[in-house]
Amino acid sequence: MMSKPRWSLLATVTLVTTLLAGAPAAAQDEGPITDPIPEDPVTSELGLTVREFAQFPKSEPTPAPTDPRLMRHARINHLGELPDGSGRKYVPDLNGNLYFVPESGEPEVYLDVKAEFPDFFSGRGMGQGFGFVTFDPDFRRNGVFYTVHTEAGAALDKETTFPRQPRTQYHGIVTEWRADDPASDTFHGTSREILRLGFAQQIHGIQQIDFNPTAKRNSEDHGLLYIAVGDGGLGVSSTEPQDLSTPHGKILRIDPHGNDSVNGQYGVPASNPFVGQQDAVGEIFAYGMRDPHRFSWDPKRGPGGNRMFLGHIGQHAIESVYEVRKGDNLGWSEREGTFRYDRADDCYLYPLPDDDGNYDYVYPVAQYDHNPPPDWECGTDVGRAISGGFVYRGDDAPELRGKYLFADLVDGRVFYTESGEMRRGAEPATIHTMRLYDENGNWVTTPELAGDTRVDLRFGRDADGELYLLSKANGKIWKITGTKRFADCPTGSTVVKNAMGEKNWAPVTPEKWEFPRREVVLAEEGSERPGPRRPYEYAVLTKGPEFGSVRLDAQVRLDTPVEVTNRDVVLVFGYQSDTRFYYAHLSTDNTIYPHNGIFVVDDADRERIDHQWDPVRSQGAAPAITDAEWHEVSLTHCAETGEIAVYVDGQRDPLMTAVDPTFTSGRVGFGSFDNVGRLRDLSVMGRKS
Repeated sequence: MMSKPRWSLLATVTLVTTLLAGAPAAAQDEGPITDPIPEDPVTSELGLTVREFAQFPKSEPTPAPTDPRLMRHARINHLGELPDGSGRKYVPDLNGNLYFVPESGEPEVYLDVKAEFPDFFSGRGMGQGFGFVTFDPDFRRNGVFYTVHTEAGAALDKETTFPRQPRTQYHGIVTEWRADDPASDTFHGTSREILRLGFAQQIHGIQQIDFNPTAKRNSEDHGLLYIAVGDGGLGVSSTEPQDLSTPHGKILRIDPHGNDSVNGQYGVPASNPFVGQQDAVGEIFAYGMRDPHRFSWDPKRGPGGNRMFLGHIGQHAIESVYEVRKGDNLGWSEREGTFRYDRADDCYLYPLPDDDGNYDYVYPVAQYDHNPPPDWECGTDVGRAISGGFVYRGDDAPELRGKYLFADLVDGRVFYTESGEMRRGAEPATIHTMRLYDENGNWVTTPELAGDTRVDLRFGRDADGELYLLSKANGKIWKITGTKRFADCPTGSTVVKNAMGEKNWAPVTPEKWEFPRREVVLAEEGSERPGPRRPYEYAVLTKGPEFGSVRLDAQVRLDTPVEVTNRDVVLVFGYQSDTRFYYAHLSTDNTIYPHNGIFVVDDADRERIDHQWDPVRSQGAAPAITDAEWHEVSLTHCAETGEIAVYVDGQRDPLMTAVDPTFTSGRVGFGSFDNVGRLRDLSVMGRKS
C-alpha cells in the first residue's frame, strides 16, 4: 500500500495532499507497481460521537457455516427508514429476518424472508442470504417493497432471467412484496419474483437494490429500481464485466411496475443508455464492475447535488469511490482504480498505458489501497474492503455537511472525503480517517465497539439524513450524534512570548547553543548521554510557569544538510526532568521507529505513542521536514485527556496524534537527537499547573 516517499515539505501541502488523496504512483518502467498509493489517508482532527441505537438478536446461517467470517452475532448490513412518515427504520439480516425498528430501538421481525423460500441459502459466501431490501417511494399507498436473497440446491434447476454463468453455484433473486396493510408492523400480503440471476461463485452477487430518493415525480428516474450486480468472481480471469450482453458486473436499472422485459415481470426504461443496441442488455445503466458494494445519492439540490456515489471493492489493491452516471464504464476487468489490471499477474497492478484516453474509462473520485504487510503472500486476503456510504446533509452534526462518509468494512476504519473535491477527471479526493467517541467523549475504536477485530461495518441513513453504523460482529447499531475535535481543549490564557533571549533557556550543553536576536539556535549537534535513550541535545524554556494543558506555536528550521536522510528537530513538552518528558520528533525519515513521531521518556528509553506508526510496515506519518526552510509547527497537549496533536505548515488536519496520560504538566523546549536547527516566533499559551 503506502511506502516511504521523501519530498520537500515546501511541496507537502500540494504534493502530499495529492498522494494521500490516492493519485497513482509514477510509472515504474511499465512494470508492476508494488505500492500503488504511497501514502495513508490523512488523520482527521474531526471525530464522530456515537451512541448505541439498537441490539439485534443472534441469528444463524443456513446451512451451518464453515467459514469463521460468517459466524457473526447477527449479519445486519443496512439501515433505512420507511418512506411513509412513520419513523420506523428497517434492517435486513443476511440470515433471513427483515426487522422494523421503532423509535424505542427494539427490533421487531416484520418478515422472515428465509421461511418463504425452501432453497434459501446463507451459509457460504460473504454476501449470501437476505442481502438487501428497499421500499417503493409510494409504499405508504401501495405497500410495495423489494428484497434480494440467494438460493442454492434444487433452485439451481430454475430458469434464470438471463443466461447463467458457467458452473453456477447459486441464484440471486429480486422479489416484489405487496403488504395488505402498509401501516402494519408484521407483513401479510403477496409476493412475486421479478428477476433471477445465476452466479458462478459464492461471491460478488447482487449487493444492493434501491430507488433514487432524490428523483422528482416527473423525472426519468422516479420509480426506477437500481440493482448492483457483481461479477460472480469471474472478472479476474475474463472480460465479462466489459461484456454488454450479460448483466454481471453491472448496475442495472429497471421499472418494476412495467412488463416489457424478457421474462415479462418488469419494464426496461427507454432512457437506459444501451436500449436498442444490438446484443446489449437494455437493463444496464453502467458497467465494468467487480463488486459494487453500496451506492447512494447526495440529496443536495442544485449544482453538485443529486450525484450517485458507489463504493467499489477491488481485487489486488484498490478500494474506490466512483461518481456513476448513465452509460459509464468503470473499467473492470481492465482497470482497478486508476491502474491497469493484468489477468496474467495474480499479485500486482500496472501503470496506465499511454493510449488510455482512447478507452473512455471512468476513474474513481477517491481511492485507497490495501497496505499488505511485508510478509504478505501473493493472492491471500489482506483484509481490506470498502463499505460505501453517504454524503451527510443532516442537522445533528453540522461539521459533517457535504462530507461523504464511508468505511472499510473489515477493519472498521471510518473515512470521509469532501464531496466538493470528488470530481470526475480530477485527482482523487483526499481521504480522511475519523476517530469515534462515546457519549461521554471517550475515544473508542470500532473494534472495541464491535467486540471483534473483524468489524463487518456498514452505514445506514434515516429520512432526516442522519447516519448510523452497523456491525455484524455483535449485531449492534450506533447512531452518529455529532462531532468532536481531537485535542480541542481549552489551554488557558497565560501566554509566554518574546522569550528568545539566552536567559530564558536551560540547554543540556550551553556551549552548543546560540541566541541571536529572535532565534534560538542549536549550532552543534549533541552527543548520546548515559541513561534512557532520548534526544541528545535540547533546551528548556524557563520563562513563565509550568503548564498543564498547553499550545505551542513556532517556526522551526533544520540546518543539517538535506543529503542526510535522518535529519530531525524535536519539540519538548510536559517536561518534568531530564528523564521525564514528551517530545515530538519532526524528521525527514518516517520509516524507522525513532523518527517522525510522538514519544514519551519516563525514566526509561523513549517509547513511541503516536497513532500514525505502523510497526508492521515500519512507517509513520508523512515526513515532516525535508528541506532547510522555515516551517510552522503547532502542538497542543490536553492534560486532562492526554490528547496530543502536532500540525505542520497550517494543515487542517494533524500530522501526528497521540493519547497518553503520563504527564499532566511541565515545561516546553526545543532540540534535536543529533542534528542542528533553529527556532523562532515562539508563542506558548497554557493553563498554569
